[in-house]
Amino acid sequence: MSSLHEGLLKGKRAFITGGTRGIGAALCQVFAREGADVAFNYNTRDDLAEVVGQKIKDYGCRAMPFKISVTDRLGLKKLTRELVALWGGIDILVNNAAINRGDNFATTTDRAWDEVINTNVGSLFAVTKPIYKQMIRQRQGAILNITSIGAIRALPTSVHYATSKAAVIGFTKCLSREAATFGVTVNAIAAGIFDTDLAHTLPDRLMQMHDFWVSKGRLGRPEELAEYAAFMVSDRNSFMNGEVVIVDGGAVT
Repeated sequence: MSSLHEGLLKGKRAFITGGTRGIGAALCQVFAREGADVAFNYNTRDDLAEVVGQKIKDYGCRAMPFKISVTDRLGLKKLTRELVALWGGIDILVNNAAINRGDNFATTTDRAWDEVINTNVGSLFAVTKPIYKQMIRQRQGAILNITSIGAIRALPTSVHYATSKAAVIGFTKCLSREAATFGVTVNAIAAGIFDTDLAHTLPDRLMQMHDFWVSKGRLGRPEELAEYAAFMVSDRNSFMNGEVVIVDGGAVT
């Protein structure tokens, strides 16, 4: 099933967080179809990691799964060194992994707040820093962060989730200034509601309103976001930096 055309990401080496489900799994598959070798992390599901890894290999690309938390700073430094030793470098990073908890702010526990913020914001530092330093040495690279329309609009979603995703936007914009000096781009996609496990943690009232808001009248498919992401991290997207692109099916603002 090897691709017969020169894909958007031919010869690139990518690392994607949260690669076994939903948008992450779609990113892995689409990036491989476009010619990239793909490494990804996951937390628990060895079976899903094996499936995603095989799909990457089916496109004639190298796959490298890592069972590691996105908050494990020491482990992620080691992972980066290992991947660079094996592949010679990392050209693309997608910060996709995130969690949500269906809480009202008044009843949010300390544990739930810390869990969401530590995972969704802490991972930006833990994952990005070692890979970014490698990209600086290469003098090239593309970082793509997945944020949410919940960070931009007053939606009935969890406050801790919206707060964490707003942090992704600040991270993207500020790092993009520094990174440009070294030939590295940093952009983000603000995702609407896609048909993933994460979407099923959202409040029922939000899901009921969604089809009314969105001109497409449905949830997004993970591969639809992955298709656009592949362009955003490709060499063809050469003049975009520090940008947050909304992909949400045409929701009413």
